[in-house]
Amino acid sequence: MKIQEAQFALEGKEYIELKNLMKLASLVNSGGEVKMYCQNGEISVNGEVETRRGKKLRAGDKVLFGIKQIEIIE
Repeated sequence: MKIQEAQFALEGKEYIELKNLMKLASLVNSGGEVKMYCQNGEISVNGEVETRRGKKLRAGDKVLFGIKQIEIIE
């Protein structure tokens, strides 16, 4: 299956937390879902499995969840 790529702009902010990105990108409905996916090793940031839903994402970071990849941009 082909990876679906998207971008998320920080719009002047220094970072966004993983749980907030996942909610804003409509990948999950709640922070609890993010926690579950993190615990199951289903989310990776820059190629590494991410277990912290509060991980701070900055410009240049790439989040992979299923077939969706989101690149954080300025």
